[in-house]
Amino acid sequence: MTLLNSFLIAFSAILPVINPVGSALLMLGLVGPAPNSVYRSLARRVAINNVIFLLVIELLGATILSFFGVSLPIVQFAGGMVIAVMGWKVLNEPDAATSSRSKREETGEYSSEPADHVELNAFYPFTFPITSGPGTLVVLLTVTAHSSNRNLEKNTLAHLGVFLAIVVLSVLIYFCYAYAPKISKVISASTSHGILRVIAFILLCIGVQIAWNGLAVLLGQVMRP
Repeated sequence: MTLLNSFLIAFSAILPVINPVGSALLMLGLVGPAPNSVYRSLARRVAINNVIFLLVIELLGATILSFFGVSLPIVQFAGGMVIAVMGWKVLNEPDAATSSRSKREETGEYSSEPADHVELNAFYPFTFPITSGPGTLVVLLTVTAHSSNRNLEKNTLAHLGVFLAIVVLSVLIYFCYAYAPKISKVISASTSHGILRVIAFILLCIGVQIAWNGLAVLLGQVMRP
């Protein structure tokens, strides 16, 4: 149950931030006209890079927080609020172009690359920050901190659940990136954004729950006689 819960929380929290369909449409605009083999090769590299990149962040997350002297309840409260705000923002966006625009704000303005040079940019900017930007890292650190447990078995299962979520998301990224030209013809931006609105509501609830868990611990420490 710990494994499943951790997987579902991590998957639901990170999916709207990565937004594989929106990121694929942005990548399509940056790569431009190219053979299908180029898109498949780039998608494979980005997916592998994403797994490795996020796994490193997951494993070092606790160490980073410990280095800066940040406690778990503080991370849960602050990170939960950040996740809730992200969910609220997507939930109330007035147009369907927001996800792509948000990605552009994170990545900056990049012009289309020649097909033979695209794969050289598999990590930067296609993995970071187009696929997994700063928002993804904040959410992952929060989810990782939330999943941490003093019980070794539960802690291992929880982190395994987060890792499985990363792998599944990276597989989705591969398919969205590899078939980006076809997706752009089948799924409209408005349809994609409509689906994201539903996921965003779940993200909002997850953020509030995580923030409340951290706040409850902090209040308990203050009110303790």
